[in-house]
This record gives sequence, structure tokens and C-alpha cells, in this order.
Amino acid sequence: MVIAEPTTTRDAFKWAVPDSLNVPVDPLRCRLDFHYQAVVMTLFDGESVETRMVSAMDVAQALASDLAFGTGLLPPNTLWWQNTKRGPLFSLYIEPKVRTLALEEDISKPPRRFTIPLPGLIFLCFPGVPPWVYAVSKKPTKKTDTVFKAPLCNVHDSGRSCAGTHTYPERVADIPQSFFVSFFTASADIRNRSKSFPNNVVNLWESLENKKHFPVAELVRHGTINDLMSMVVE
Repeated sequence: MVIAEPTTTRDAFKWAVPDSLNVPVDPLRCRLDFHYQAVVMTLFDGESVETRMVSAMDVAQALASDLAFGTGLLPPNTLWWQNTKRGPLFSLYIEPKVRTLALEEDISKPPRRFTIPLPGLIFLCFPGVPPWVYAVSKKPTKKTDTVFKAPLCNVHDSGRSCAGTHTYPERVADIPQSFFVSFFTASADIRNRSKSFPNNVVNLWESLENKKHFPVAELVRHGTINDLMSMVVE
């Protein structure tokens, strides 16, 4: 505890009103100093001055406690929603389904079409941005549920998808379908997406042609739901 008279600080916080109104000085109660590596809070109580270190998150939560806000209408099958530095991030669950995918192998030739079953998928979406895509064996219900690498082309090892020249919609609910109708290529990272075909996921697609159900045993582990919820996406 430090005893001091913060006269200079109080003078800086006088109300900007005429002296003739006899409005008393509004005393300083708290000051926050933001440094590069720390936040320092100074509390004033009469002649007593107390200084302590606080976290930026504690400050944000304290200032936000009186705010009321909502998400608005969430896209169907939203698992969770997060407010990030980049803006709102939506996690969408996509049911297992047989889909037709287009693989562009030669720009001078029509793309190859595959009609294959896909497992349940999780899309992490920002409006108008290429999504992060992962696979799951079932709809997640807890943070410890396992997440797998999506058995797809155009998806980096981190889960982030590569858009190429494809443009994604601002409406988050439309992003998964926009992803499926885009052209896939075999020029990106296509390894470690299947246990039977670790070097080329396109070989897995070929083996699944006209099948009805995706073999969950083929999925390669990525992490857990908690890993997705806590990772920084930029």
C-alpha cells in the first residue's frame, strides 16, 4: 500500500463546467495503464493509493459486464460461436452425406466427377472467408470428442481450406455448400487424409466411388473439439 496525494491526476479529471455552478470535483477512483507486457491498475480511495497488476482479459470482462449483446439468428447446426479479433467465428456441423465433388486435374480438360460418401464435418467459418474443415465420427457433444482431418483435397494440415480463385459468400450458412461446389485440385497437400491411402486422398475417393457410407476407420486423428475451440484462427 502506498500513501500519496494524486493532486495532479485529480486536477486532470475535473468536470468541464463553469466554477460558478459550484459543482464539486469528480474524484478519480481508478486508472488503468496499458504497457506492452502488462496492465497496471491504480485505485484511489481518499489519501490511499493502491497499485496492482491485472490481466487485459479481466479488464475486458469487467467493462463488458454491463453490456447486453446477442448473436442474432444462428446458422442451422451451429455447434458454437466465438467473438474473435477477426470478428464472429461460427462452427457448423454438416451431416454425413453422399456428395458429388469435382476434381480439376488438367485445366484444359473437364474435371473428374466423384460421387462419394463423406463423414460428418465441422466447418469453422468467418463471413466471406475460406473455412477451416475437419471430420468427426459423430455429432460432437463434449469437448473431449475426437476431431479428424477432413478426407478432402484443398485443405491444409491445419484444417484451413485453400480457396484458389473461389469466392465465398458473406452468409455463413451458405459457406459449406459453396465449398462443396468449388473445384478441388490435387496440387495442394493431399497426404495424411486416409489410413489406407496416406500419400494421396484422391485414391481414397476412387475407392469410395458410388459407395453409400464413409468408412470411419479411414479417418486420421487431428485433435479434439477443445483444440478447435481454443485455437487462434486468423
